[in-house]
Amino acid sequence: MQRSKLDVWVGMLVVIGVLALTFMALKAANLLQISWQPTYVVTARFDNIGGLKPQAAVKSAGVVVGRVKSIRFDTHTYQAQVVLDMQREYPFPKDSSLKILTSGLLGEQYIGVQAGYDSASWQGGETITQTQSAVVLESLISQFLFNQTANKSEPK
Repeated sequence: MQRSKLDVWVGMLVVIGVLALTFMALKAANLLQISWQPTYVVTARFDNIGGLKPQAAVKSAGVVVGRVKSIRFDTHTYQAQVVLDMQREYPFPKDSSLKILTSGLLGEQYIGVQAGYDSASWQGGETITQTQSAVVLESLISQFLFNQTANKSEPK
């Protein structure tokens, strides 16, 4: 009888440990979002989103103010439509702009909000068009190399 009680306790501790490790792994990979804050949904259009992924952070002044809810391709405008789940406690003026930024040199991408000065705020369901696409490192390198070869081939 004593042995079976010990086995039950050891089994419960193993299950709790596995659940804790799973929770921490999902949280570290930014795949788990637990928030009971009221939110509103806005849509932003970008020409190029680079490596932006769903659940990426939306930050303003370094503070997370929302998350990327979903990303889809609009076949009419040929742009990426990014649906953002913004926390209601952070209202942004209508003339605010969005840009896709990178944490560090090769870090994950997130959306940065540059607040504007309008007295009216974003409302749920709006589409934000004042956006700046992601900077793609390969494009910058190819432009640099093209300019270098063009400068060398010009007669002096």
